[in-house]
Amino acid sequence: MTHLPLSRLGAPIVFSLACLMASLAHAQDAAPAPLAQQPQAPVQATGPAAEPAAPQAAAVPASPEPEPEPVADFLPQPVQDALAPILTPPARDPNLPHDLSPMGMFWAADIVVKAVMIGLAFASVVTWTVLVVKALELWGASATAQNGIRRIKRAASLDAAVAASGSRRDAVSRMIRSAAEEYRRSRPALDVAGDHGVKERVESQLDRIEAVAGRRMGRGTGILATIGSTAPFVGLFGTVWGIMNSFIGISESQTTNLAVVAPGIAEALLATAIGLVAAIPAVVIYNIFARGITGYRLRLANAAAGVRQLVSRDLDFRGIAATTAPGE
Repeated sequence: MTHLPLSRLGAPIVFSLACLMASLAHAQDAAPAPLAQQPQAPVQATGPAAEPAAPQAAAVPASPEPEPEPVADFLPQPVQDALAPILTPPARDPNLPHDLSPMGMFWAADIVVKAVMIGLAFASVVTWTVLVVKALELWGASATAQNGIRRIKRAASLDAAVAASGSRRDAVSRMIRSAAEEYRRSRPALDVAGDHGVKERVESQLDRIEAVAGRRMGRGTGILATIGSTAPFVGLFGTVWGIMNSFIGISESQTTNLAVVAPGIAEALLATAIGLVAAIPAVVIYNIFARGITGYRLRLANAAAGVRQLVSRDLDFRGIAATTAPGE
């Protein structure tokens, strides 16, 4: 037996092993996939033969998916009762106003409450109008009276004061012209009757002008006192009327739910709030004007005192002139 060397036998063996391994790998790749890895849906064929299968597949209706049950059904009953107001909020009452602002409550209020609110709003407008008008009038009259007092102090005689007043028509200028006119009319009787009568007549004229000017300046402030004293009661009347309607609504609806009762009570209380808004400024403004008019009347009194001094001075100088005339 002939023995081959190992070097010559090794090459064929290695080649045979390599071919065996390649064939095994090819067989594994060509083997079908297992059932667990195969797709469940069948592969549709392409071409003309697949066209009749399309209507059959479309005719099969899709099974509706079951609707999920509410989460609250899986909760315990005490938890469901606690979450009921949040998960199922109560339906809105159509009788409730949609706007709970002051304007919305006004439009939703009763006709009587609306009339009360409109009247109080009008009274508030009147209050602020009187404030603007009377403030300007009082300021102008006080400044004019103070200027008249300065003219009286600078004048040396009644005629000089009349010349300084010119054609002004304020209260102080009227005082000066009235005193000068009375002095002129009484001059012929001074030698016989004396000066007591002319002083009384001049004082009467000055008091009359002072009273008329003070009364004119106080015109319009009485309405402030009326508004300040009656507006809270008018608003209270609207509140009482609105609360009465709320109680009537409670009896008709047979419920004491706060959501049903609260809007009517809020509308009623709005009338009282508007009444206070109208009354408080009226009282404050009235007190301010009362002090201002008192100061204006004081200035008129000072002006009247100055005019009386001018008349008395003219009478004294006339008496001196009458006594010194015969000696000359």
